[in-house]
Amino acid sequence: MCRSVPTKTTAIGPVLGSFLFFLAAPGTVAGWIPHAITHWRVGPAFAGLESGRWFGVVLVTAAIVALVECFARFALVGRGVPAPVAPTQTLVVSGLYRYCRNPMYVCVVAAILGQALILGSGALLVYAGVMWLIFHLFVLAYEEPTLARQFTNYRDYQTHVPRWLPRLRPWS
Repeated sequence: MCRSVPTKTTAIGPVLGSFLFFLAAPGTVAGWIPHAITHWRVGPAFAGLESGRWFGVVLVTAAIVALVECFARFALVGRGVPAPVAPTQTLVVSGLYRYCRNPMYVCVVAAILGQALILGSGALLVYAGVMWLIFHLFVLAYEEPTLARQFTNYRDYQTHVPRWLPRLRPWS
């Protein structure tokens, strides 16, 4: 009888998959679509406050850094991709996930809001609201029920970590 020997799982697949998904999903939602809406044209600052543009720069920068951290965590800790086609092998509850259950979605919306502030674009503000609603409905209809079926510890995590607004102290 021939038995297959289990091989050690490497991070190459999840890292490559996460990188490609990063380019495809957030790259499109927070990059290509905002460009298509605004063509990166700068309009008047909201309420005439030029300082709002600087807040937008901080928001976009923080969102990108946090999003990269979340994607890396999915690949290296969860051993998967933040996409339904290649889900993580373990529930990721470390890093930013100790504060909020959906930091990737929060980061994408924050990046869009930051761009709206930088560019003075009301259309991007509306787009950010639409994207948040789409994310919210997806989380309720698909993601949360799927994670509850896939991971026995998800309900405990769900009880202690809020969906959208981060906790002030990390959950342990």
